[in-house]
Order: sequence, then structure tokens, then C-alpha cells
Amino acid sequence: MSFSDVVEAIKGLSIEEKQELQILLKQYLREERREEIYKNLNTAQIEEQKGELKFSSNINELKQLIEE
Repeated sequence: MSFSDVVEAIKGLSIEEKQELQILLKQYLREERREEIYKNLNTAQIEEQKGELKFSSNINELKQLIEE
């Protein structure tokens, strides 16, 4: 099923069904974002344990680290 098929199917729903779908989509997006944050946390923890993270309070050094 293509995206345009989904959009067309949604158009045919009642207002109540569209509202329920909106609630579900917000919930799914929130859950996916939480999972992404959790994965990033785990990656950062592993990098920290391996000593791969670099820290600095110097703005020029931070800019250089971002460019690497």
C-alpha cells in the first residue's frame, strides 16, 4: 500500500476515526522518539566506556570537535 493510498483511505474515515488515528500516530511517534533517545544513550555510554568521547569548555575547541 502506497502513501497516497493511505492518505486516500484516511480521507474516507469519520471524524472520530481520524481523531483516534491522530492520537495513535502521536503515541507511535513519541514511542519511536523514546527508542531513538534510548539507543543514543546506549551508544554514548559505550563510547564513554571506550574513552572515545571528548569534552571541552573551550568554544573554539568544541567547534573543532564538531567539524571532525
